[in-house]
Amino acid sequence: MTDIMTTLRQRRVGKGTEAVEDQPSEENVKPDEESLSENTGGKLWSILSITVGGIVAISLGLLTSVYVATLHENDLWFSNIKEVEREISFRTECGLYYSYYKQMIQATSIQQGLHGLVYDNKTESVRTINILERMNVYQEVFLSILYRILPIQQYLEPVYFYIYTLFGLQAVYVIALYVTSWLLSGTWLSGLLAACWYITNRIDTTRVEFTIPLRENWALPFFAVQIAAITYLLRTNLQPVQERLTLMAVFIATFLFSLTWQFNQFMMLIQALALFILDCFDMLPTAKVTQLYVIQISGLLLVCILQFFNSMILGSLLISFNVSVLIARTIQKNLKKGSLLNRLGKLVLHGLLVLCLTLVINKFIKKILNLESDEHIFKFLKAKFGFGATRDFDANLYLCEEAFGLLPLNTFSRLSDTLLFYVYVFVLFFMTVAAVIVAFWNLSGSNQVQFTAKMEDCTATLRPDAAYNLVHTVLFGCLALSTMRMKYLWTSHMCVFASFGLCSTELWKPVLKGVHLYTSQRMHMIKYSVPIITLLYIAYKFWPGIMDELSELREFYDPDTVELMNWIKNNMLICEMGKNISRMSKSIA
Repeated sequence: MTDIMTTLRQRRVGKGTEAVEDQPSEENVKPDEESLSENTGGKLWSILSITVGGIVAISLGLLTSVYVATLHENDLWFSNIKEVEREISFRTECGLYYSYYKQMIQATSIQQGLHGLVYDNKTESVRTINILERMNVYQEVFLSILYRILPIQQYLEPVYFYIYTLFGLQAVYVIALYVTSWLLSGTWLSGLLAACWYITNRIDTTRVEFTIPLRENWALPFFAVQIAAITYLLRTNLQPVQERLTLMAVFIATFLFSLTWQFNQFMMLIQALALFILDCFDMLPTAKVTQLYVIQISGLLLVCILQFFNSMILGSLLISFNVSVLIARTIQKNLKKGSLLNRLGKLVLHGLLVLCLTLVINKFIKKILNLESDEHIFKFLKAKFGFGATRDFDANLYLCEEAFGLLPLNTFSRLSDTLLFYVYVFVLFFMTVAAVIVAFWNLSGSNQVQFTAKMEDCTATLRPDAAYNLVHTVLFGCLALSTMRMKYLWTSHMCVFASFGLCSTELWKPVLKGVHLYTSQRMHMIKYSVPIITLLYIAYKFWPGIMDELSELREFYDPDTVELMNWIKNNMLICEMGKNISRMSKSIA
């Protein structure tokens, strides 16, 4: 009967439509014209918004790059000091990385420079090592080759080409953070707030201006690009072409991140763990999670090949974990079916199976390769978290380093001055509550109409992209709290996550409904007014300080080290001359 009524209703509409088509009236044409006008206006507004947002993103990125470059110049008077003083300003391992760039620049040819890195007998005493295998210096190699082939030698010194490239990457970093926040919230105002928070919390978000060649300054911009690409990938209703292009962007960013930082495998292991947790609770599409696992493995294996089959990469926990997850999935069928208790039991078994497989595969790989090069890292972690002391020198060296200690509490007071920490905790609390409810709902498999209606607001706040960024920020927050050096991975994402929440409809809607104040107009007013007020507060409080910082002029001064370096250089020349004279006398004899 219902089908007949539906058919009759459709026929009646059809007849009416035919009649209208036969005798078009002015009254029926006007709504169509208005609808077309509204669609055209909406598209134009969308194009205008994207254009303005894009211009703001690029402008903020370039301004950040100029800002940190100016701070570096003002702090050292870099343009006015000698070359030896410039090189001395690259402290600790930064100077070592820069020396390989300089070595490639000064080599008679690119081939000779590469040969010098592959067969290096200067870095370690009485040993010849392969620098390209041992260290992540491909960025220095690429940059030196670029400097040699571009017609810029007459206008730009090698050291400036090097530091300007790294300052330029800061622009990429800020733009990636901006885009991630924009994708999550749907408004570029969120991206503007994220970028402003990144700049005003510079002490805790970056240290590029005084540790320029450090590996993380190369890697973190690519990591931010990867997160932005993953956020876009996890959107629903992507076209096949869009999905393929996004996967390519994720792969390229993952590869570049892995190539430029020695800690890449540990960071991506945490990322893989986030994907695993979300997949277990059915918050992400399994097919996309699998693609991301494969991309991680592929990127790391490609880096392994470029680093002359570095055994430490093959023996990484990341490869073992990702392979274990893929194997466990094929073993355990119907993992996402059943009642709540049934699914919880399956998940516990799944977790134990993945853990056991990871340890077995990792132990097997290390046994075959006779690999012990990363054992000091696990000894350091064991000692750090109180599971026993160690006599390993490298592990104890890490324990003595302040950078590998716990995150100081004064970090939170600095982050609170810009309101970042307060907003972050507010957003994190509501998102975590929503995540717990949604996880319970997914595991219980409830399909009741009333329960679905009640959960509508919560599921909206936990779209796949938002869910990924939630778990990402929680896991990297735990890492930052335990190891101060890793805080830069967390604090930059704090800016993204906090700004997203403050500009998010999905957050304000359930909050206002919870206090019985919800109306569409009120929600939109709060969504835009609160971020604008926050931006005005940041500008009022921190703009004078930024101007004072930019006007403060200092100068590099370290005469003792300069004298020592000149003495070493002169004596090296005397030794080389003595060796050449000795060789000549032997050949004459």
